[in-house]
Amino acid sequence: MFQGLRTVIYPAPRLAEVKAWYTQVLGQPPYFDEPYYVGFSVGGFELGLDPDAAPATSPAGPLTYWGVPDAQAAFERLISLGAQVHQAVQEVGEGIRVATVLDPFGNVLGIIENPHFKFQPVS
Repeated sequence: MFQGLRTVIYPAPRLAEVKAWYTQVLGQPPYFDEPYYVGFSVGGFELGLDPDAAPATSPAGPLTYWGVPDAQAAFERLISLGAQVHQAVQEVGEGIRVATVLDPFGNVLGIIENPHFKFQPVS
């Protein structure tokens, strides 16, 4: 039985550079740091960086949105740290705001401000 999402893995062929960027974005060092994989704990979930994963060739495919309290502020911070605009912040209904950026390594990073979502761990 599924217990919920746990890990999102981004390709990181330049692992040291990608790790440094996400350390700055997340404001914390990784909890797991090896030459073959780097893992960050983010609000009970994991962002994994894999130097051997196939690099993103296009922004198509599964898209992960990371929850933020203020989509516009998070979007502006990501851009100031070197991300590129993929889709600017937009309201998608009922107070939910989303945006996507391309990190400096070509991965699509989604953010979502959702006042209706309340994290409930599965027991």
